[in-house]
Amino acid sequence: MTFYWHDWAGYIGVVLVLLAFLLLQAHKLHGNGLVFQLMNVFGAIGVMLSLLFGAFNAAAFFMQLAWLLIGVYGIGRGMRLRREGRAAP
Repeated sequence: MTFYWHDWAGYIGVVLVLLAFLLLQAHKLHGNGLVFQLMNVFGAIGVMLSLLFGAFNAAAFFMQLAWLLIGVYGIGRGMRLRREGRAAP
């Protein structure tokens, strides 16, 4: 069995997303924290690369696209809230 770079990207992506969820459930990460969001974003990118360059599955791709967009939204929201917190007297 041959593993290509996109296969590894997909496996690493899955591990990142599952590890983020495990660490969230174990109270080691916060759901609004940057590390949690980055793990989800990079995990989704890895799975999307696997789908784009390997066997494409539209449903899985769109789920990962949504996961990516939600993670990016979470990062942006967290940055905005931290900026507002520093600006408040």
